[in-house]
Amino acid sequence: MWLHGIVKTPPFSASARLEAGYLLRLLQRGEMLSMPHSRPMPLIGPQCYELRITDNDKIWRMVYRIDFDAVIIAEVFKKKTTATPKPVINVCKARFRMYDDASK
Repeated sequence: MWLHGIVKTPPFSASARLEAGYLLRLLQRGEMLSMPHSRPMPLIGPQCYELRITDNDKIWRMVYRIDFDAVIIAEVFKKKTTATPKPVINVCKARFRMYDDASK
């Protein structure tokens, strides 16, 4: 699930869009992904991960959380450094809180 109207679809190439769709479908089916496709992001919260999508000369990240009934995508951003930027972490935490509040 995308947080409707908040998380924008990035300008992926056709091949990156297919890769992202394939990996998200695996997650929806209950499969757990590991490196090089995904890594845990416990700093953001429990069951939070970073999906890695390589797109020509860009590296994209999708921060997601696996709930019992959904895969929630909190943010998509172009990776420019080795560390996840603090503003991205803060936005993700806030969006997951917003999702949880709306789901009650």
